[in-house]
Amino acid sequence: MAYTHPASPRRPLRWRPPVRATDPRVQFGLWAVAWLGWLVLIEVAVFGVRGGGSLASALVLYGGGVAVSAFFLHRTFPHATLGLCNAVTLARLMAVAALSGPLVAGVVAPWAVFALAGLALMLDGVDGWLARREGRVSDFGARFDMEVDSALALVLALHAFAGGSAGAVVLVLGLPRYGFFVAGLVFPWLDGPLPARFSRKVVCVVQLAVLIALQLPFVGGALGGVMAFAVVLALVWSFGRDVLWLWRARG
Repeated sequence: MAYTHPASPRRPLRWRPPVRATDPRVQFGLWAVAWLGWLVLIEVAVFGVRGGGSLASALVLYGGGVAVSAFFLHRTFPHATLGLCNAVTLARLMAVAALSGPLVAGVVAPWAVFALAGLALMLDGVDGWLARREGRVSDFGARFDMEVDSALALVLALHAFAGGSAGAVVLVLGLPRYGFFVAGLVFPWLDGPLPARFSRKVVCVVQLAVLIALQLPFVGGALGGVMAFAVVLALVWSFGRDVLWLWRARG
């Protein structure tokens, strides 16, 4: 007699999505697409940038920032859902990208730049508050927030320089984070962890506030130069403290 296998019970087939809607990577992607629409709207309706390299540069900057952020989100984000805090930081990244469009196009719109940059600075306090309220505090969120702040400072410094608000000294206000990064490649001990300092946050807010003020048409000349130089001194003091601390804490 031939041997036959007993029939196995049939189980109903159920489609299971590879990822869930609550997955932070999915949520990050959905928010990124939503803010992309706002980016195009701001470029066209507010700044009048309708095409060419200026709109492309804004899209490339936003897309690059989203891609890098998504990479680190996938590797280091510790929470089960994204939270509104990181969605707000993503909106701030969108604002930075939108501010780059008129810069490349040579569009002069000081009040629009002032308003959008002011909104981005205001949201800088909102995302941190939301992170604490939602229980979504993470190293990823803190790093994401810091990098967006740095990019905002650089774009605003370029705007102020292009508008002649404070001379070449204003460019220094947009470069500290990137100068510190390059120095860390040469001296690895500069890449060490730093203690939390309230003074560092205050200097960052003052830096961005002054850069935003320099966008106004009536702030410039000697006044703009004095404001920029004062913030440069504050940055030298803040970064100098961190460098000294890292030097003492090395190996």
